[in-house]
Amino acid sequence: MKWHVIFEPQNLQLYITGIYTTLGLLASSLAIGAVLALIFALALTSRWAILRWVVGSYTYVIRGTPLLIQVYLIYYGLGQLEWIQARWDDVWPWTHFKEPFFCALLAFSLNTAGYTAEMLAGAIRETAAGELEAAQAYGMSRFQAMRRIVLPSALRRTLPAYSNEVVMMLQSTSLASAVPSMLDVTAAASRVYSDYYLPFEAYIAAAAIYLVASFCLIGIFRVAEKHFLAYLAPRKH
Repeated sequence: MKWHVIFEPQNLQLYITGIYTTLGLLASSLAIGAVLALIFALALTSRWAILRWVVGSYTYVIRGTPLLIQVYLIYYGLGQLEWIQARWDDVWPWTHFKEPFFCALLAFSLNTAGYTAEMLAGAIRETAAGELEAAQAYGMSRFQAMRRIVLPSALRRTLPAYSNEVVMMLQSTSLASAVPSMLDVTAAASRVYSDYYLPFEAYIAAAAIYLVASFCLIGIFRVAEKHFLAYLAPRKH
């Protein structure tokens, strides 16, 4: 075993750069995905059937196809369309599709939005009827009840499932290494492997980084669940 290779300055720098890329990609995709998921969840629970059908079809496709295929379709597939190629160099936002980080970010954001929207929509549908009746008794409109009662309650109840989605997204960011010029943690490990032919050391180091990051995320969500879901805990007598 040649673990000292991992700790050589140039290789440590590779992993540090990979950590920054991975965490930046994760945070950005979760932020964008959360906004999209909220919009999609409201559409999935709206009164308009056509809106429910359109967004439901989107989430079905997203959840029914591999994330790696989605990354490939955005990075490689869109560039083959003549309509986009004609605007590739000077028309926003198509100019960004030449940037590897943007393509990976778009794929991960759309993917997590699809999963999170279904989770949030399910929590909205499961809101207790008594809460809605109380809101109506106070004279709240449908919009006010959604903003003050339904959404806060649904967001809290979605936390346990969402924590799993965040951890899965962290691990899924390893697929960003499939995009050329993206130096995430997995790509850093691959570069060390190709330079030194040490697959075990290179990928074990990457796995350790993902493990530590997952542990930290789980801890953060445990604290958040303890705070926001305290009212669901059994009462102590």
